[in-house]
Amino acid sequence: MKPSPIIIGSERSEAGLFEGAKLLATGASALDAVEVALRLCEDNRKDHYVGTGGLLNARGEVELDASIMVGSSRAFGAVGAVKGFAHPISIARAVLERLTQHCLLVGEGAELFADEGGFERRDLVTDESWRLFREALASSSESVEGEGTPALPGDDAYRRSALALVNRFRPHDGPWGTINVLALDEQGELVVGVSTSGYPWKYPGRVGDSALPGAGNYADARFGGAACTGRGELSMRLTGARVVVDNLARGDDPNEACRSMLSQALELTDDYRSELRTICLTPDGRHGAAAGRAGSTYNVISAGVGELVVRPRVWP
Repeated sequence: MKPSPIIIGSERSEAGLFEGAKLLATGASALDAVEVALRLCEDNRKDHYVGTGGLLNARGEVELDASIMVGSSRAFGAVGAVKGFAHPISIARAVLERLTQHCLLVGEGAELFADEGGFERRDLVTDESWRLFREALASSSESVEGEGTPALPGDDAYRRSALALVNRFRPHDGPWGTINVLALDEQGELVVGVSTSGYPWKYPGRVGDSALPGAGNYADARFGGAACTGRGELSMRLTGARVVVDNLARGDDPNEACRSMLSQALELTDDYRSELRTICLTPDGRHGAAAGRAGSTYNVISAGVGELVVRPRVWP
């Protein structure tokens, strides 16, 4: 029996999820659906954590990370610390399909590959993202990355460190979080994609979990796919996405698979701790998600129905 196509995503993925669902409904591949959905998210100027208008690093530049993974083959393509290109998810797919001897390109090399492939260049800094760069380091009661949730002590520590970096790399005069999209097509292919401008005010060249297999992204068509948002350094240390898929392989239901991983993350010492979130999809179309706090959500569209359903995430 063929699975029913479905596409799910993290907060704010609705900017692209509807188009991805439309593709799945016509019999398109999960790979196409995930790429199209994330391209639209990257073009969403109201979203300052992905694509054009993404939050600047400590030097006042936008650096983007993206990855995509195919569950049947576990083929993986990713780019990190890319500047000046509008759609890092498409460059990541090109790495997967055209540069099969490699999985990940970063910085200048990724940009060279993108130029060779004819990908669109774009000034990624917008007036709004520049204003946020100047203002967002001010003292705040909100978390650094967590959909406007209250700050934890680690958020304040991160702001102080970021402010020191911003002052160090001060440029010459002159909606929150990474996005995950996971799709299952009518052929049973499972694909996970991630796109982000990374942690705000980061050290130039920092690459987070979003570009790393097993950390921010993992897909295995036998068991499921998972992706992470939030405090990427925690996910890298834990290989969070792979842990979620391993939990699915062990028989955990999707919500418990996600919740268990976050519980492990809470055991790690981190002076800059902020919220970590995760989301997963199984080969039979079940799904789940978890967050560090109550009240968080994720998005689901069954391709045959076409309506967006907002579901609550569980929390440890």
